[in-house]
Amino acid sequence: MEVVAVIDFETTGLSPAQGDRATEVAVVIVDGGRVVDRYQSLMNAGVRIPAYIEALTGISNAMVRGAPPAAEVMQQVSDFVGDIPIVAHNAAFDAKFWDAELARIHRHRAQDFVCSLLLSRRLFPLAPSHKLGALIEYARLPVAGRYHRALADAEMAASLLLRLEEELRLRHQVHEVSVDLLRRIQRAPKGQLHDVLARMAGSARCRPAGRGR
Repeated sequence: MEVVAVIDFETTGLSPAQGDRATEVAVVIVDGGRVVDRYQSLMNAGVRIPAYIEALTGISNAMVRGAPPAAEVMQQVSDFVGDIPIVAHNAAFDAKFWDAELARIHRHRAQDFVCSLLLSRRLFPLAPSHKLGALIEYARLPVAGRYHRALADAEMAASLLLRLEEELRLRHQVHEVSVDLLRRIQRAPKGQLHDVLARMAGSARCRPAGRGR
């Protein structure tokens, strides 16, 4: 699989459209089946963290008061990720905050997200839950730290992504796992995983071979 950037945000709430902002962001770069680089920072967006969010994440108002401004952090993390494909668990959530925080510094992402939650629904259909913590336990993957802290969640999402890639290789006999294939799988209707893989395999067989001399 290509190099990917697995990201996670901690935030003051569920929706930037409702005025919620990011309080922490982390990215782990995965290449060749392992994490090769990391970025993590708290960020001060100038908004109050509700008490229930502080209890959930452990990130306090005092902690973010001493953190770098959100604009500075987003410039750094945007440069860190560049145009690498992005992965997140429940990507619909992280993509909203990625886009909203980038828009504040007049930047935009070029790449689509890969969602490890959607992938896990197709590849681990028997898991009792597809929340990150439940999947880490189901797949017997190591807990990287406290849940709902950005770096720990990004590390665990990266471990899950690699386990999903392994599932495709071993159980489904997919020899080349690509970001494009992952995006196709996450869009596949329930029960149509085998159809998607068959179409991809047929497409690969039909590619013209290079001409010899």
